[in-house]
Amino acid sequence: MDNYQIRKELYDAASLYAGFDPDNESSYANCYDGHVYADFIANGKRSRDLAVTLPRTLHDHSISDALYRFLEAYDPFDIVGVMGGHAMKRSDAAFRNVALISKKLAEHGKLMVSGGGPGAMEATHFGAWMAGRTDKELDDALAILTKSDTFRDGGWLSSAFKVMERYPQTQYKSLGIPTWLYGHEPSTPFATQIAKYFDNSIREDTILTVAVGGIIFTPGSAGTIQEIFQEAAQDHYKTCEVSSPMAFMGVDFFTKEIPVYPFLEDMMARGKYHDLLLSISDDPQDLIKEILAFRKENAITIPGKFFK
Repeated sequence: MDNYQIRKELYDAASLYAGFDPDNESSYANCYDGHVYADFIANGKRSRDLAVTLPRTLHDHSISDALYRFLEAYDPFDIVGVMGGHAMKRSDAAFRNVALISKKLAEHGKLMVSGGGPGAMEATHFGAWMAGRTDKELDDALAILTKSDTFRDGGWLSSAFKVMERYPQTQYKSLGIPTWLYGHEPSTPFATQIAKYFDNSIREDTILTVAVGGIIFTPGSAGTIQEIFQEAAQDHYKTCEVSSPMAFMGVDFFTKEIPVYPFLEDMMARGKYHDLLLSISDDPQDLIKEILAFRKENAITIPGKFFK
């Protein structure tokens, strides 16, 4: 394909899924996203053919350009990320908690950002999509989604479009940053702006870099754990001129099942990490308060640099 080389604007659900019919889930194969992913697989995820890799590079460069032009409208301290696994089911209590956190933060003026896929990522954008509505409306919409509990279940994508049709959104935005490297995991259409990349490493670093207002980490596997330490390194070295909050949702998960939280605390106590802003809770309200309490005035920054 050569029609994905340059993008002047970010994708949205209509452009990424152009040609998809929510009443016919199999139509995904004929939509734009389906065609690009099929081409990506056919030509090799890591092709060494310049005729293949150059258009992908140009596409990703144009996406980054469109992304940062879009973000010019936002105070960096109002951009909040959510990291977590794709395996989170729509019926899980954690899915609703992430959605509620995202909904409330969006209503407080935060731009919610995630990896743009299923699971905790979808919950982030679903919550932002339902901002401005009641919690009951969120639960009614969630009841529609849970009929297809995971992205592997038939109707997962269609049910999202049906919720969007029933509960239209024009006021609140959210930013999904998915990748065709994981194209078998569909991108959530609930994200109003979608920066989809071929290169996953650019995509992962971008999420952590733009979310100056903090990152909420939810239960996940290897990818989430990697992102925790990427963010810790950014904050330690102030790569983005600021240390941002690292808020963890799931006390047992992050202290016992995968005990990264006590490890980070120990590293802080021994001076191996500096200036990490750590918090952990099972209560969505605690995490919301932690993010909202972070302001430019109490941020740990490098004086005189980018954020003033």
